[in-house]
Amino acid sequence: MAKKKKVVRLAWSKDDLRNLKSMARDKQGVAKIAKALKRTPGATTVQAAKRGISLSTT
Repeated sequence: MAKKKKVVRLAWSKDDLRNLKSMARDKQGVAKIAKALKRTPGATTVQAAKRGISLSTT
């Protein structure tokens, strides 16, 4: 039987949220923001939605 990969959830720090907000304001796109924050695009999108931050690039 294959080993299951353990899911590790990182808490969002104030700096992470500040960077998310700043990069979203600059319209940098989900993939670029996620890479900068060392998060998945899904986690970044969910957190932005929770905080009411638009990740639209247009």
